[in-house]
Amino acid sequence: MNGLDTQILVPAAVLLVWTMAVMAWMMAGRMASFRVNKVSMGRLPRGFRASDAGDTLSGRREWPAHNYMHLMEQPTVFYPCVILLALGGYEAFDVVVTWVYVALRVAHSLWQNLVNTLPVRAALFMAGSIALFILTIRALLALIS
Repeated sequence: MNGLDTQILVPAAVLLVWTMAVMAWMMAGRMASFRVNKVSMGRLPRGFRASDAGDTLSGRREWPAHNYMHLMEQPTVFYPCVILLALGGYEAFDVVVTWVYVALRVAHSLWQNLVNTLPVRAALFMAGSIALFILTIRALLALIS
Protein backbone atom coordinates (compact mmCIF):
# COMPACT_ATOMS: atom_id res chain seq x y z
CA MET A 1 0.00 0.00 0.00
CA ASN A 2 1.20 3.49 -0.76
CA GLY A 3 0.10 5.02 2.56
CA LEU A 4 -3.04 6.63 1.10
CA ASP A 5 -6.12 5.95 3.23
CA THR A 6 -8.44 4.25 0.76
CA GLN A 7 -11.48 3.51 2.94
CA ILE A 8 -13.58 6.03 1.02
CA LEU A 9 -12.67 4.39 -2.29
CA VAL A 10 -14.35 1.09 -1.37
CA PRO A 11 -17.92 2.34 -2.05
CA ALA A 12 -16.76 3.62 -5.46
CA ALA A 13 -15.31 0.20 -6.25
CA VAL A 14 -18.59 -1.41 -5.17
CA LEU A 15 -20.52 0.90 -7.51
CA LEU A 16 -18.15 -0.03 -10.34
CA VAL A 17 -18.83 -3.73 -9.72
CA TRP A 18 -22.58 -3.03 -9.57
CA THR A 19 -22.35 -1.15 -12.88
CA MET A 20 -20.72 -4.19 -14.50
CA ALA A 21 -23.46 -6.40 -13.06
CA VAL A 22 -26.13 -4.14 -14.60
CA MET A 23 -24.24 -4.27 -17.91
CA ALA A 24 -24.37 -8.08 -17.79
CA TRP A 25 -28.08 -7.89 -16.92
CA MET A 26 -28.63 -5.60 -19.92
CA MET A 27 -26.71 -7.88 -22.26
CA ALA A 28 -28.62 -10.95 -21.09
CA GLY A 29 -31.92 -9.16 -21.69
CA ARG A 30 -30.88 -8.05 -25.15
CA MET A 31 -29.69 -11.51 -26.12
CA ALA A 32 -33.01 -12.94 -24.89
CA SER A 33 -34.92 -10.35 -26.96
CA PHE A 34 -32.92 -11.25 -30.05
CA ARG A 35 -33.54 -14.96 -29.44
CA VAL A 36 -37.30 -14.53 -28.84
CA ASN A 37 -37.66 -12.30 -31.91
CA LYS A 38 -35.40 -14.57 -34.01
CA VAL A 39 -33.00 -11.74 -34.80
CA SER A 40 -29.64 -12.81 -36.20
CA MET A 41 -26.96 -10.37 -35.08
CA GLY A 42 -24.93 -11.26 -38.17
CA ARG A 43 -27.72 -9.96 -40.39
CA LEU A 44 -28.10 -6.60 -38.72
CA PRO A 45 -26.93 -3.62 -40.80
CA ARG A 46 -23.57 -2.00 -40.19
CA GLY A 47 -23.70 0.60 -37.47
CA PHE A 48 -26.80 -0.96 -35.88
CA ARG A 49 -27.69 0.51 -32.48
CA ALA A 50 -30.19 -0.73 -29.93
CA SER A 51 -32.28 2.38 -30.54
CA ASP A 52 -32.69 1.21 -34.18
CA ALA A 53 -34.34 -2.05 -33.09
CA GLY A 54 -37.85 -0.75 -32.51
CA ASP A 55 -40.09 -3.37 -30.90
CA THR A 56 -37.33 -5.99 -30.91
CA LEU A 57 -35.63 -4.24 -28.00
CA SER A 58 -38.41 -2.68 -26.01
CA GLY A 59 -40.36 -3.25 -22.86
CA ARG A 60 -39.14 -4.82 -19.63
CA ARG A 61 -36.05 -6.39 -21.13
CA GLU A 62 -34.71 -2.93 -21.98
CA TRP A 63 -35.15 -1.50 -18.49
CA PRO A 64 -31.64 -2.62 -17.49
CA ALA A 65 -30.26 -0.86 -20.59
CA HIS A 66 -31.92 2.37 -19.52
CA ASN A 67 -30.52 1.91 -16.03
CA TYR A 68 -27.05 1.15 -17.38
CA MET A 69 -27.15 4.49 -19.22
CA HIS A 70 -28.10 6.18 -15.94
CA LEU A 71 -25.08 4.56 -14.28
CA MET A 72 -22.94 6.19 -16.98
CA GLU A 73 -24.39 9.62 -16.22
CA GLN A 74 -24.65 10.88 -12.63
CA PRO A 75 -21.96 8.61 -11.14
CA THR A 76 -19.44 10.37 -13.38
CA VAL A 77 -19.67 13.15 -10.79
CA PHE A 78 -19.51 10.70 -7.88
CA TYR A 79 -16.20 9.07 -8.85
CA PRO A 80 -14.11 12.26 -8.96
CA CYS A 81 -15.72 13.44 -5.71
CA VAL A 82 -14.56 10.28 -4.00
CA ILE A 83 -11.07 10.59 -5.47
CA LEU A 84 -10.86 14.24 -4.41
CA LEU A 85 -11.95 13.30 -0.89
CA ALA A 86 -9.35 10.53 -0.79
CA LEU A 87 -6.67 13.01 -1.82
CA GLY A 88 -7.85 16.02 0.17
CA GLY A 89 -8.83 14.22 3.35
CA TYR A 90 -12.18 13.03 4.57
CA GLU A 91 -14.09 12.28 7.72
CA ALA A 92 -16.29 9.39 8.81
CA PHE A 93 -19.32 11.45 7.72
CA ASP A 94 -18.03 11.46 4.14
CA VAL A 95 -17.67 7.68 4.14
CA VAL A 96 -21.24 7.31 5.40
CA VAL A 97 -22.61 9.65 2.72
CA THR A 98 -20.59 7.79 0.09
CA TRP A 99 -22.13 4.47 1.15
CA VAL A 100 -25.58 6.08 1.24
CA TYR A 101 -25.11 7.26 -2.34
CA VAL A 102 -24.04 3.79 -3.48
CA ALA A 103 -26.95 2.12 -1.65
CA LEU A 104 -29.38 4.55 -3.27
CA ARG A 105 -27.90 3.90 -6.75
CA VAL A 106 -28.25 0.14 -6.23
CA ALA A 107 -31.82 0.57 -4.95
CA HIS A 108 -32.57 2.81 -7.94
CA SER A 109 -31.19 0.16 -10.30
CA LEU A 110 -33.17 -2.65 -8.72
CA TRP A 111 -36.36 -0.59 -8.76
CA GLN A 112 -35.89 0.54 -12.36
CA ASN A 113 -34.93 -2.93 -13.60
CA LEU A 114 -37.67 -4.85 -11.77
CA VAL A 115 -40.65 -2.54 -11.07
CA ASN A 116 -39.97 0.77 -12.83
CA THR A 117 -42.72 3.01 -11.52
CA LEU A 118 -41.70 6.64 -11.69
CA PRO A 119 -42.65 8.02 -8.24
CA VAL A 120 -40.36 5.63 -6.34
CA ARG A 121 -37.65 5.79 -8.99
CA ALA A 122 -37.71 9.61 -8.88
CA ALA A 123 -37.59 9.62 -5.07
CA LEU A 124 -34.54 7.33 -5.09
CA PHE A 125 -32.90 9.52 -7.73
CA MET A 126 -33.57 12.69 -5.74
CA ALA A 127 -32.26 11.19 -2.51
CA GLY A 128 -29.11 10.05 -4.32
CA SER A 129 -28.75 13.48 -5.89
CA ILE A 130 -28.85 15.11 -2.45
CA ALA A 131 -26.15 12.73 -1.21
CA LEU A 132 -24.05 13.51 -4.29
CA PHE A 133 -24.52 17.25 -3.80
CA ILE A 134 -23.27 16.87 -0.21
CA LEU A 135 -20.26 14.85 -1.42
CA THR A 136 -19.48 17.48 -4.05
CA ILE A 137 -19.43 20.29 -1.48
CA ARG A 138 -17.41 18.13 0.94
CA ALA A 139 -14.85 17.38 -1.79
CA LEU A 140 -14.42 21.10 -2.49
CA LEU A 141 -14.09 21.88 1.21
CA ALA A 142 -11.53 19.09 1.66
CA LEU A 143 -9.34 20.68 -0.98
CA ILE A 144 -9.62 24.32 0.06
CA SER A 145 -9.33 23.90 3.83
